[in-house]
Amino acid sequence: MAPTRDRNTTLRPAGRSGLFALLAARATALALVFAGLAAAPLLAQVRGGGGFIRTDAPVIALTNARVIDGTGAPTRADQAILIRDGRIAWVGPAAGFSPPPGAEVLDLAGRTVTPGFVMVHEHMYYPAGNGVYNQLAHSFPRLYLAGGATTIRTGGSIQPYTDLNLKRRIDAGQMPGPKIHVTAPYLEGANTGFMVMKPLDGPDDARRMVEYWAGEGATSFKAYMNISRAELGAAVEVAHARGLHVTGHLCSVTYREAADLGIDNLEHGFLAATDFVTDKQPDRCPGGGNRALLDADPGGPEVQSLMRHLIDKGVAVTSTLTVFETFTPGRPRAPDAALDAMVADAREAYLRRYSRTAVDEQSIYRELFPRAMALEVAFFRAGGLLVAGTDPTGYGGVVAGFSNSRAIELLVEAGLSAEEAIRVGTLNGALLLGVEDEVGTIAVGQAADLVVVRGDPAARIADIANVEIVFKDGVGYDPARLRESVQGSVGIR
Repeated sequence: MAPTRDRNTTLRPAGRSGLFALLAARATALALVFAGLAAAPLLAQVRGGGGFIRTDAPVIALTNARVIDGTGAPTRADQAILIRDGRIAWVGPAAGFSPPPGAEVLDLAGRTVTPGFVMVHEHMYYPAGNGVYNQLAHSFPRLYLAGGATTIRTGGSIQPYTDLNLKRRIDAGQMPGPKIHVTAPYLEGANTGFMVMKPLDGPDDARRMVEYWAGEGATSFKAYMNISRAELGAAVEVAHARGLHVTGHLCSVTYREAADLGIDNLEHGFLAATDFVTDKQPDRCPGGGNRALLDADPGGPEVQSLMRHLIDKGVAVTSTLTVFETFTPGRPRAPDAALDAMVADAREAYLRRYSRTAVDEQSIYRELFPRAMALEVAFFRAGGLLVAGTDPTGYGGVVAGFSNSRAIELLVEAGLSAEEAIRVGTLNGALLLGVEDEVGTIAVGQAADLVVVRGDPAARIADIANVEIVFKDGVGYDPARLRESVQGSVGIR
């Protein structure tokens, strides 16, 4: 959007050039100060009151904690974790463990430690209404980190250079935030209704777009609803030649067709599948996809055959139950802390829509939401790679950070154990991104990306939201301070 002059601003006559020169000089001085702050490492910025870092000692011993290690294994009680120079140096029973001299010791009795969440359908933008989305490069990185998401993949970009530069600044220690895998702008077909997306003009155009954004630093690509099979196939071919991934929120192309074309990942569970629409036309997005999904028998041969085909082709499926929960009557509203993070207009707009949704007796999501849950669990049980994301779009009820723990809770409600759900939100995401040797589990040699929560999520999954410390590369961040720093800004920055 082009910048506009405030209506209360008046143009000054040329005779006041001296005043302009003074103001310009002051502006230049301030710009130099802010440029210095932006370039300063994060650790230097946060010393003293109001900083975001709780501990950055070179050696940290976490003792007397429960550990859910991200592999799906049962929770282990009374464990200790030694962090040295940003990595996990030791994990085992707290009994008999002696912290090395000089280590900072944190007694985590009554707490549980999980791997940092690896969430793969996130965004740095948020709905502003009427099809407009605002980029939240200030608030969302802090909120993701505060909520325990230490690694994320953006699930499509509307300001790709903002996302790429944001990643670079976080990696350089100039801003707090998660490790970001940046997805390029959407690969959308000619019939798009979104102003923020470029409509592709055939397979060659798809190839050019993938080549360009791969060169700019994007590491994955997202096909969208109206892409053709030829365009998708061309995009996959070029991305795979560079060792990059393609995911998709599809409609015009079925899941089976996309798997045959080599797609790596499918978004939104099975809610975007048009495989069961009986009059589906090639390369056309049909109506009635949700009703067809409800009419399909989850245990029947058609659904089971599709799941087996995806598994055989190595296609991962992303659960985004958080965004679909907001469309479902009778579901909880966003937590108070998430409401406090919103700018007033965004909060009021969300609450109005939530109130209407809550009493919608005709909503198909009354049936569709539990069906989506059941299909995701069935895919997981069949051996499929189920991963998780939150998709902070919809009408504003999905807020970065707050919704990452909610994604885990919903998977448990769907039928997974706490340990299985945490695996979906940690190790499985790392496997999809190809970073499982670095993050996703609590094991010796891994980066010390850890979440400390108060309580026992294995006994009460809601405790997963009680995040007290988030470690990223061994640096312990204070979630409360991160959230306080952006309170009242979600929706505008």
